[in-house]
Amino acid sequence: MPAALGAAVLVLPLAALLLRLDWAGVPAAVTSPAALQALGLSLTTAAIATAVCVLLGVPLALVIARSRPGLAAVLRTLTTLPLVLPPLVGGIALLALLGRTGLFGDALAFAGIRIPFTTTAVVIAQVFVALPFLVISVEGALRTAGTGYEGVAAGLGAGRFTVFRRVTLPLVAPGLVAGSVLCFARALGEFGATALFAGNAAGTTRTMPLAIYTAFNGAGVSEDTAIALSLMLIAVAVAVLVLMRGWRPGTLG
Repeated sequence: MPAALGAAVLVLPLAALLLRLDWAGVPAAVTSPAALQALGLSLTTAAIATAVCVLLGVPLALVIARSRPGLAAVLRTLTTLPLVLPPLVGGIALLALLGRTGLFGDALAFAGIRIPFTTTAVVIAQVFVALPFLVISVEGALRTAGTGYEGVAAGLGAGRFTVFRRVTLPLVAPGLVAGSVLCFARALGEFGATALFAGNAAGTTRTMPLAIYTAFNGAGVSEDTAIALSLMLIAVAVAVLVLMRGWRPGTLG
């Protein structure tokens, strides 16, 4: 019974969304210029954010996995903090760091750089909320793999970069792929931090979640349009998760 209730909690809201949908109006809603523009921006920024997360997250995961237990616990706590913070707090924190009156605000203004309320701000917000997913996945894979093979390679004369490229990365490939997919999916659905830090400008910072919010609350726009856009985002997220489940380590060349 508890399992059935748990499944109902997850499934019934999505079923209600599908039942509420005006299917006749879906094609027009999801192919409108505003919807396609928001989807394109979401896919582009999420892809860039995922690439940044891989570049930053893999070394961080390696440091955490190979650190002493005390230091690893501290680094792991700091890394996973964005997972438990309300997204709006993340947006405020980013403004406090990079905003006009933020910690680096004067330095950025002196250099003629403006980050808040730009597409760059969207990517930064997505990286902030999605990076923990990749770090957790890769760190778990590193701990499972251990250091035995790396030690053997180093003993045979391989340099640190060669060991990392030829031994470590292949061993953690499943965790890296899974973490990257989850990272992309999280970046795609990011709303709170983006709304505060990047704003809601059409064509610049209005991603799909913000387009849904705008359609749901905008004057003269029907709720059915917001539901259709939600279906569009759900379809993209499901496709990403299906690709992740269909991937197997043996498919890598």
